[in-house]
Amino acid sequence: MSDEEHHFESKADAGASKTYPQQAGTIRKNGYIVIKGRPCKVVEVSTSKTGKHGHAKCHFVAIDIFTSKKLEDIVPSSHNCDVPHVNRTDYQLIDISEDGFVSLLTDNGNTKDDLRLPTDDNLLSQIKDGFAEGKDLVVSVMSAMGEEQICALKDIGPK
Repeated sequence: MSDEEHHFESKADAGASKTYPQQAGTIRKNGYIVIKGRPCKVVEVSTSKTGKHGHAKCHFVAIDIFTSKKLEDIVPSSHNCDVPHVNRTDYQLIDISEDGFVSLLTDNGNTKDDLRLPTDDNLLSQIKDGFAEGKDLVVSVMSAMGEEQICALKDIGPK
């Protein structure tokens, strides 16, 4: 066999999965789950016992962590569900551009310029007002399954 036949696509990431499997019966309230391809936070879990030979089923009610939409899923408790890797990172806010993007300072001193302002009106007005007043603001960015969004705000005092 020649070398030409062994061609592999190289990917930029380290092969880390965006989700990991977890048995449905072990997922609890306030945990995370993937429903219809969206990362969600579980708000309610109910387990139903079924007939003689059936599986017990888990009924999940969850809220999408980025769009806040309510999603539901029913899974046999012995089956595996996808659970997203959810990370929260704090960044210092440097600038807000006119087109709705924010400029953030990372821990290593680089800037991160690829995030939009949040869609939540309350959080949006807090960020804009605090920035206009010249406060030092730290935003919490939640990331899961390749998506990122600003989810919280901390004021660390005036500049």
